[in-house]
Amino acid sequence: MTVKTVLLMGHPTLRQVAEPVQEFNTPALNDLIADMFDTMRHLDGAGLAAPQIGVSLRVVIFGFGHNPRYPDAESVPETILINPEVRPLSDDIEEGWEGCLSVPGLRASVPRYAEICYSGFDPLGEKIERQVSGFHARVVQHEVDHLDGILYPQRIRDFDNFGFEQALFGHEN
Repeated sequence: MTVKTVLLMGHPTLRQVAEPVQEFNTPALNDLIADMFDTMRHLDGAGLAAPQIGVSLRVVIFGFGHNPRYPDAESVPETILINPEVRPLSDDIEEGWEGCLSVPGLRASVPRYAEICYSGFDPLGEKIERQVSGFHARVVQHEVDHLDGILYPQRIRDFDNFGFEQALFGHEN
């Protein structure tokens, strides 16, 4: 379909709570998902939320085999998740590095639940439910935050671990 422009932190759409999807398997929904995948792949993203391309709907995509922006991350199955819900499976929190296509060039260590159960629907309206941990859990929590108007800098605890990739790591990812 089309590579879309990703909205940058500060844009009002990124601060809104996105609306639930009411109808599944529609041409408009399928076009949105295709545009999201084209955009995510073009920018080497690990995931993307519909609000990041200006569509305030509760749709996220994520997944990759190998990602140059996260070279040490384990693969995550390619997933389309509509109207998601996330539930922590324990109180265990892990700090981990995150970036965001809406916050280009910056990274931070962000606390996230170590293990989660997520559920939602696929594009046909079929139920999805998975229990995950590690980077997979981090990506899901990051993307679902976008649907609630939250960007990762709002979750940072220690701003000593927030900065430009080049300054933090000596290169750009």
